[in-house]
Amino acid sequence: MGDRPQDLRTRTKSFALRVIRLFSSLPKTPEAQVLGKQLLRSGTSVGAHYREAKRARSDAEFISKIEGGLQELEETVYWLELLVDSGIVAGETVADLCEEAEELTAILVSSAKTVKTRK
Repeated sequence: MGDRPQDLRTRTKSFALRVIRLFSSLPKTPEAQVLGKQLLRSGTSVGAHYREAKRARSDAEFISKIEGGLQELEETVYWLELLVDSGIVAGETVADLCEEAEELTAILVSSAKTVKTRK
């Protein structure tokens, strides 16, 4: 378990970098850029929320920050779905990113539940 917090720091940062690279590769059409900017904002916020949670001064603050990260992940998946469903990006292009979002969601949900049961 000792490596896990560092691992999650690394994973959320890596997730953000992958979102940045995806945004950079999007077409320069107005639709792609609007959806892409939303994706960029939410996808890069996940790691920031996680880092804030690690610095939380209380369990309630930790849970709040983790839940903020979960909201950003949910939003990121939504923007990814819109990019695919609108035909801007191929589903295969973002499949790994969507899978990582699901895995990060499961980890953060588990973290919040652990702290909630401890309270």
